[in-house]
Amino acid sequence: MITESIRLIEENGPLDDAAAMRSAAAQSDRTDRISQRAAVLGRRIGLQTDLSHARSGSPWVGAAIVMAIVIAGLALAGSVTGNAERRINVMAALLSLLGVHALMMALWLIGLMLPSGLQKVPRVSLGWLWMTLTARVAGGKHGQAPILLRAATRLLTQAQLLPWAFGIASHAIWTLSFVVVLGAVLFALAFHRYTLGWETTILDPQFFVDVVQALGRVPAWFGFPVPDAAAVMSTGAAAVDAPQMQRTWALWLTGCIAVYGLLPRVVALVACIAVWKARKSRLTPDLSLPYYKKLLSRFDAMAPTEIVDPDGAVPTDARVNDAPRPTGPFGDASIVAAFELAPGHAWPSPELLAWIDTVPPGAEPTLLDIDGSAGSRRELLDATARLRPRLLLIACRAASSPDRGIERLLRELLLHCGACQLWLLGDEKASDDDASDDSAARDRWQRWLADTRLTPITAHDRLVDAVEGWRR
Repeated sequence: MITESIRLIEENGPLDDAAAMRSAAAQSDRTDRISQRAAVLGRRIGLQTDLSHARSGSPWVGAAIVMAIVIAGLALAGSVTGNAERRINVMAALLSLLGVHALMMALWLIGLMLPSGLQKVPRVSLGWLWMTLTARVAGGKHGQAPILLRAATRLLTQAQLLPWAFGIASHAIWTLSFVVVLGAVLFALAFHRYTLGWETTILDPQFFVDVVQALGRVPAWFGFPVPDAAAVMSTGAAAVDAPQMQRTWALWLTGCIAVYGLLPRVVALVACIAVWKARKSRLTPDLSLPYYKKLLSRFDAMAPTEIVDPDGAVPTDARVNDAPRPTGPFGDASIVAAFELAPGHAWPSPELLAWIDTVPPGAEPTLLDIDGSAGSRRELLDATARLRPRLLLIACRAASSPDRGIERLLRELLLHCGACQLWLLGDEKASDDDASDDSAARDRWQRWLADTRLTPITAHDRLVDAVEGWRR
């Protein structure tokens, strides 16, 4: 939920995520990286705090809704059995006890039949009411709870769980309310004497005979009695003086409430819980969205999670990411950057100046001197991203040890240039022994490029080889 909430927040503009990206890059799994980045950003803006408040407050909000429904159920049961004359119109009682329930159940079933893209949570749903009140209580006026509510709704819709998840809360509350209503009705009928029947001014008596018989079929499967036609037609003094007939009416009314009210809610609650357990694993961000694809490409440009040894030795079975593949178009520019050369090393070097003299006018490369600081590395990245050169040539000391920082930089540079070459420079005024050391160091660079799968990059001893290798 935190991950989806961050996505919704960044729809209005990206957050400053430099620290979050560095922290998340240590994760090996792509999904874990996105989740870790969201967790860092969420803690900074207070999402986790509001989510914790929502989780701790949701049981209390649910209890309050349940209490309100219980009180309403008791009041409804009292309206059926509490009149002074102790006469119960069974048809009016059934309509008052089951009418709203039947309407809400029908709306929920219609929602299930809609395509997933059209499924919405009815604003009269008890599940929607519970979640909305929880968000209000958790976030107050200035919290992030509304964002969390939107994120939860989108995730549930994506997982095709929206009606089922809210159905758990709604059906559970309705189930409890029917238990309370049945308990109150049974208590009143057990210890008070009531006269049950029906009344009408405009309807034909045969209509009530047919309705009673039709409604009694399913309760009869569970052992509840059904008044026959004679009993239904006997609504006068004969019915009052027939206790067995009144008992049949009372059990018929109770059976209808249990079978048409309580039983459907219990079945629906069990179904919702089963679907939730089967589909809850789908509650993950959709990495195919452009937002997440952009994040993944940024992570791909950063260093892999494995640490490169200081001397550049990487086990042959090391699990590293493939080098990112650059995508065009690229310009006609070229960049030659010196990277952490030894102090006093001439730059640009005579060899480089001689090559520049052979370049046609207007095609001279852009020269940069990168000392390894964060600012100079950013300058190189910005220049490469802006110019998108066909060739990026990096001149570095052959005796230097490639490490994770250099690998991270190269991976990010590969996204913005047509080709990247390394020009390995030996130390000036080197002796014969130093020259042999430089040769071994150059071999180390070649192995390191292969082991880290930076295969689009090649390393060369001479400038002419680097340029000609790129042209080939």
